[in-house]
Amino acid sequence: MRDLLPLLPRPSQYLGTEPNAVHKDPTQVRVRAALAFPDLYEVGMSYLGGRILYHAVNAHPEFWAERAFAPPLEAAQILRDSGTPLCTLESATPLRDMDVLAFSLTHELCYTNVLYMLDLSGIPFRSEDRDERHPLILGGGGVVFNAEPMAPFFDLFVAGDGEEALPEILALVDRCKPQGLSKSRFLQAAREITGCYVPSFFAAGPENVASPPAALRPLYADYAQVEKRILPDLSAADFPTEQIVPFGPVVHDRLSIEIARGCTRGCRFCQAGMIYRPVRERRLDELDRIIQQALSRTGFDELSFLSLSTGDFSCLDALFQRSHAQCRDRQVSVSLPSLRVGSVSGQVMDMIAGIRRTGITLAPEAGSQRLRDVINKNITEQALLDHTRELFTRGWSSVKLYFMIGLPTETDEDLRAIVDLCLKVAATAGERAKRLQITAAISPFVPKPQTPFQWEEQLSFEETRRRLNRLRDLFRPHKRLVMRWHMPEMSYLEGIFSRGDRALADVVERAFAKGALFSSWADSLSLESWLEAMRESGLDPDGYLRARVPEQPLPWDHVSSGIRRSFLLRERRLALEGRTTPDCRQGKCLGCGVCTTTKVKTALRRQTGLDIRPRVNQDEQAGSLTPWMGNGKDGSDGPNGNEGTGGEDGRNRLVPTGQPEEALGQAPGHDPEDLGAKANALRIVYRKLGPAVYFSQLELTRLFERCMRRAGVAMSFSQGFHPMPRMSFGRALPVGVGSVREEMVIVLRAPMTAADLRARLAPEMPKGLEVRDVEDAPLKGRADQPAFEEYLLHLLDRGSPSVAEAVTRWRSFLSTDQFAFAKKTKRGSREINLRALFRSIQFLGENRLRLIFDFREDYLNPWTAITAVTPELSFRSTRLTKTRGMSAHP
Repeated sequence: MRDLLPLLPRPSQYLGTEPNAVHKDPTQVRVRAALAFPDLYEVGMSYLGGRILYHAVNAHPEFWAERAFAPPLEAAQILRDSGTPLCTLESATPLRDMDVLAFSLTHELCYTNVLYMLDLSGIPFRSEDRDERHPLILGGGGVVFNAEPMAPFFDLFVAGDGEEALPEILALVDRCKPQGLSKSRFLQAAREITGCYVPSFFAAGPENVASPPAALRPLYADYAQVEKRILPDLSAADFPTEQIVPFGPVVHDRLSIEIARGCTRGCRFCQAGMIYRPVRERRLDELDRIIQQALSRTGFDELSFLSLSTGDFSCLDALFQRSHAQCRDRQVSVSLPSLRVGSVSGQVMDMIAGIRRTGITLAPEAGSQRLRDVINKNITEQALLDHTRELFTRGWSSVKLYFMIGLPTETDEDLRAIVDLCLKVAATAGERAKRLQITAAISPFVPKPQTPFQWEEQLSFEETRRRLNRLRDLFRPHKRLVMRWHMPEMSYLEGIFSRGDRALADVVERAFAKGALFSSWADSLSLESWLEAMRESGLDPDGYLRARVPEQPLPWDHVSSGIRRSFLLRERRLALEGRTTPDCRQGKCLGCGVCTTTKVKTALRRQTGLDIRPRVNQDEQAGSLTPWMGNGKDGSDGPNGNEGTGGEDGRNRLVPTGQPEEALGQAPGHDPEDLGAKANALRIVYRKLGPAVYFSQLELTRLFERCMRRAGVAMSFSQGFHPMPRMSFGRALPVGVGSVREEMVIVLRAPMTAADLRARLAPEMPKGLEVRDVEDAPLKGRADQPAFEEYLLHLLDRGSPSVAEAVTRWRSFLSTDQFAFAKKTKRGSREINLRALFRSIQFLGENRLRLIFDFREDYLNPWTAITAVTPELSFRSTRLTKTRGMSAHP
C-alpha cells in the first residue's frame, strides 16, 4: 500500500509515522490486532475511545495494536485497480493477515462501511463463512447494546467498557493460537470473559416485523444473558498521555482527556446515560499528572475535558483553575463541553468570559416545560433564561439551542413553544448584543434501546418532514432566529437500525452492494438505496418505527446494561404522567439496578474483587473518593445531548491566561509587537525527504508548531482573535516533492541559543524531516524565497518507452523559445511563456535532468511546470527533489 502513496489523496494519512504511533518488531509480538474505525481518518482519529484501546493493548509487550480506517472512495478505487488490499497504517500489513480485527461501532449509519472495509481486505462478510485462516472479527461501542442487525457479520462483541476486556480477549487468542484451537472452541472460551457477546450462541427468532419478534434463544443454558463490562475505578486505569498526533487536520484536533464516565441526570431519551452507568470520576491528582504529561508529549494547543456531562464533575471549579494555570504559559486553550444549565459556578463563568468565540450552545431539548418534564430534562425555563442573561452580560452575542422533535406526547403547541423559547432567550440579551443571533438546531427524536423510551413510536418520515416544515414557517418571520435541522433521512434510517433485528443483516449487505456508503455524511447518503434493499429483503421499514408492547420481547433483551427492566418501565410511566425523577446525587437511590443487580455485581467481584459503585471526588485538595448510590443520566454531545458553551461544536474555548484583557492567547506581559530584549529569532535549515515529502505546507506548519511545543520552545505569537506562532517558511513545496535544503524562521519570546534549539527540536522531528542547522536571524526576519531554485528530476522507469518519450519532449522543449501556458490565478487564468521560467535544463544520463527555475518575474508550481512539458509523468514514475535555492544564477 505504501507504493501507492503518490496516487492517494492526503497521503500523509497513510504513513503511520505520526508522533506517538507505536511500532514494534513483528517477530517479537505474539498477537497482532487492527483497531478498525469504519469512517474516514479525520473522523476516526478524533475518537477518544480508539486512543484508549490503542494504548491499553500496546501497553502489553506481547501484543501490537495498529490502526485502520475506511478510505475515501477515490482511494478505495486506487486500491482495487492495483489489486492492493486494505492495510494497517503502522506496518502496512493487510488486514486479512491480522489475528484480530476490532471495529469501533459508534452509530448505526456506519454499518455498510464495516462491509466496505472487509471487502477491501478480502475477508468474507459473514462469520459462518470464516474460519481459523481469517482474523477474528470483534465489535465494540454503544450500538453493541443492540447490534443484532450486524450480528451475522461478527464473531464477537464487547458490551460495555473495553480497555480491560480487549487485552483479555487478545490474551485468550495468545493461549489458543499455539494449540491450533478452532474458532468454535475459542468462542466457547471467550464467553467466559465478562462483557463478551457471541452472537452465534443465540438463535434468531422469526424474521417478520409485521408480527411481534420472538426473543433470541440461547443455545447454552449458562449463557442466556450477556452482562456488560464495567471498569470500576477510572483512576486505576492508565489513561493515554502519549496520544497520536495527526499530521493533518482532523475533526477534533485537540488533546482530549476523559475526566468522568457516566452521568446521573436521568434523561429518558438518552441511551448513553443508561448504558454507561455508574458515574466514575478521575481523581484531581491523577488528572493533574495526565494533563502535564499529555501536553508535554503531544504538543496540542487545545485541551478538552470530556465526559457525558462535564458540568456535573464534582470538582469542576478546582479542575478548571488548576488546568488553566498549567496551560497559560504553554499557550494552550481549554475546552469545556457539555456544560449543563445551572451547573457552572460564577467563578468559572467569569473565567469563561475570556472566551475566544462568540457563541454558546445549550440543549433545552424541548420548548415547553411540560415536554421537558416528560423527558426528565429537569431544566426550568427560568434557569435557562437566567443562564443566557449571565452569558450575554459577559459579552456573548449568539446562542445555539438544541431541540428534538417527535418526542413522546409532543403536539403542535410544543413546536410553537420552541420558537417562543428562542424569542425569550433573545430578549435576555437586552440592548447589549448588537449582532444577536439565536440558532435553533432541530433533530428528530430516535427511540433507543435500553432507555425508558425504547417502546415508543418514532415519527414517520412524512410526519417528520411536516413538523420540520411547520417549524420553518414559525421561524421565518423572526430575523434574529435561525433554524438548522438534522437530515430527516438520517434519523429515519437510524431509527430502523437502532431497534432492528437480525433480519436487517441482509439489508446491510444489499445496501452495500448498491453503493450505500458513508451514510452519516450528508453528501453521501442515498436513502433510496437503503429502501430498495429493504424491499428486496421483504421488509417494511416503517414496521421498525412502530411502538412496542412492553410485555413482548425485544431483540436486545439478552444483552444487559445493568438497568432493570422494571426501572425503565417505571420511568416510562412517569414520563407519560409528566412527572420528573430527581438526580440521585441528591441522596436517594432510585433503584435503577446498575449498582445492585446481583449478576453484574457477582461478575465484577469475580473479575476484580471490587464492587460496582459510583466514584466521585469528595475533597478537591486530597482528591479522595466517596461511594454513593444512584442511577445515571446523560445526553451525548449534540442534538440529543447535553448543554455546552462555545462555538458551533458546543465547546467552551478558553484563553490561556484567565485575564479578559489578555484574551489573545498570549502569556502574561507578552506583547508580540514589542518583544523586547529577551526575544530572539532563529533560522532553521532542514531536509524534507523520504516519507516527509508527502506533507502539505499546511501540515508542515502545524507539525513544526507541535514539535516546538513538545521541545518546550517558548514561541512568540501574533496578535488577533486567533493568535498564531510567528513562523515564516520559504515557498511551499508541492506534495510529493522532496528537498535537501529548506528553511524557516521562528521568533521566540524567551532567549534560546541556536545550539539549544537544535538539540531540543531534532528528537521531535518525524521521519524524513532532519534539522541540518540552526542560526541566529533578525528579529523581524523571514525565510528566504530565492529567485532561482534547482531541482533534480529522476525518471524511474529507465529504458522504458515512457522515459524515452519524456526525454524527447524535454529536448524539444529545450530547443524552443516560446511555450504558451495558461496559468491559473485567483482572478482566472492568464497566458505565460513557460519556457522563460526554465533558466537551465541539463541532461544527466538517460533518465535524469537538472532543472533551474527562474522565479524573478513569475512563479509557477514546479511540478505543474514539469507536467505541462511532459503530461504523461506522475509521482509514481518520477522523483523530484529540490537541491538548492539561489539569489542569483550561478
